[in-house]
Amino acid sequence: MAGRPTKDTPSRVDPRTGRPLPEGIRWRADRQRYQIRVVGPSVEGGAAERSRTFLTLAEAKRELAKMVAGRNPNGSMTLDQWYEKYWPAIESSIRPATARSYGVAWRLRVKPSLGRHRLDEITSPMIESAMVAWSGGASAKNDALAVLSRLLDGARRSRFIDYNPAREVKRPSMRESISPVSRALTIEQITAMLELIPDGVYRRYFAALVFTGMRAGEATALRVGDVDFGRGVIRVSRSLSPGMRGELIEQSPKSHKSRDVPLIDALRPYAEAAARGKRGSDLLFDGVDGGRLTNHNARRAVNWEELREAIGRPDLRIHDLRHTFATILFDAGATAPDVQATLGHSSLQVTERYSRAREGVALRAGAALNDALKRADESAGEGAAKPAVRNTAKKTASKPEMAQRRTRRTVNGTLMAQPHRPPRGFPR
Repeated sequence: MAGRPTKDTPSRVDPRTGRPLPEGIRWRADRQRYQIRVVGPSVEGGAAERSRTFLTLAEAKRELAKMVAGRNPNGSMTLDQWYEKYWPAIESSIRPATARSYGVAWRLRVKPSLGRHRLDEITSPMIESAMVAWSGGASAKNDALAVLSRLLDGARRSRFIDYNPAREVKRPSMRESISPVSRALTIEQITAMLELIPDGVYRRYFAALVFTGMRAGEATALRVGDVDFGRGVIRVSRSLSPGMRGELIEQSPKSHKSRDVPLIDALRPYAEAAARGKRGSDLLFDGVDGGRLTNHNARRAVNWEELREAIGRPDLRIHDLRHTFATILFDAGATAPDVQATLGHSSLQVTERYSRAREGVALRAGAALNDALKRADESAGEGAAKPAVRNTAKKTASKPEMAQRRTRRTVNGTLMAQPHRPPRGFPR
């Protein structure tokens, strides 16, 4: 009668020694291997059974011990398999633009280097080695590390692995090797740039970027009703960013907070021309045919490559116009908290990168040190002149005075203790 195998069943006996096999291990005669079976939680819920075979009994025992110690059988699925199951949960919890960046990071960096590995065999050194081969700068590598960490976090919460090794990996520094101040345009370059762009929607759009410091998506989403021409203030409360399929999605700004930016005199004519004949709900900066502007189609329309060559900035990026506004604000005397609030930065540390206050620190420190050393030299010179006067007095002292001094030093030939005198230069 068929049933559960006992210790005398052939599959429960080691054919190589004739002894009963440990609990949880059986012999597969058809494969000539030892097999272990482990039951754990399923990805879809409930229980899942997974079996593995090994050439030797020692290997089967070691793996079984790991499983008994708490290792989950689902940990043997590959990172690629887990991505297919868990990515929808990640995508639904992040902004569309972030999901798009994570998708690129997965396809180009994480999947080629780590996708084939099992979840339970991925380690921190393995991730660090993979990062060396990843293409792109610090931002691209951080995106790849972020999507990997989210995947492994999900596996950890599902009890498929014990910990997330990606959290032990140091993130590449996002600090730019070149100061954002050095990437800012000068007033002359701003004027030249706007003059090279034909009068119309695109000149207004670029004027808004450089004179408000708005992100490109924020300027694209701006509506006529967001501009208070009377008070001279623009309300930034939304942004447009591309979704996974390139569609534009309206959402809150990057900081998730609304903010006000000034409508300065240099921008006012452009804003008034853009708002003329429109309702409050209409886009302030729209395309030639009334469509939505993006920094991509704006670059094509103004021949961006030729434009930045013409103003002497072949490395200029759209985002550098935001750097330009921040730098101008500091140069005009605005405080760091005001600049932070106007740009919508998350911290003062980010804002202060645009200040030129530290550029002259070496000169100021050197001048202060020179002054201190000069004063010290002058004081030392004055102190050195005083002993000369005392020495002169000693030489010119009269003979009776010298005799009186000798008398005070000795009494009946015995040297008497002299009162303590502080060293020269100290107050007496």
